Amino acid sequence: MEIKIDSGFREEIEKESGQNVNLCYQCMKCTAGCPMADEMDAAPARIVHAIRLGLRDKVLKSNTMWVCASCQTCTTRCPQDIDIAGLMEACRHMLFKEVLEISDDIKVIPLFYRIALKNIRTFGRMYEVGMIAALKFATREFFKDLKLGAKMGLKGKLKLLPESSKNRKEVKKIFDRALEIEGKKL
Repeated sequence: MEIKIDSGFREEIEKESGQNVNLCYQCMKCTAGCPMADEMDAAPARIVHAIRLGLRDKVLKSNTMWVCASCQTCTTRCPQDIDIAGLMEACRHMLFKEVLEISDDIKVIPLFYRIALKNIRTFGRMYEVGMIAALKFATREFFKDLKLGAKMGLKGKLKLLPESSKNRKEVKKIFDRALEIEGKKL
């Protein structure tokens, strides 16, 4: 297996996150405190180290940034005050900006984020059935999780019609302003 090193990757992540990853001395406190570490294919400390080494593909093809709950436990535990949760967010942003071939296990996650955000922007809150329908059409996995969906529907956990938030316009303004700052369209 060939290992590709991208000498500018660390600088890109540091610019995006505002963090200096070279401060990390691999004490592993971030990983030891992470409630999601067992679900990650690379622990937070390994991701920080991979960033330092310029291993762009290893970092951006990992599931770690998607599994991260952004609970800030890693950040709180870091003796060097590195915002590791912020690094994970920077990795997610970078992946959204790039066109990378990511593993089948996690390729739906960025799509889920985009659809969920559009849903919240439209209704001012999450409309689960609409979000699920959009995700199913985008992935063409119409029957995956069908039993779970039926079970939730029978228990009244899914509302068929959307309820707009009374603050819908304010939520849309927040999205519009964020997109204006980023220079993008949702």
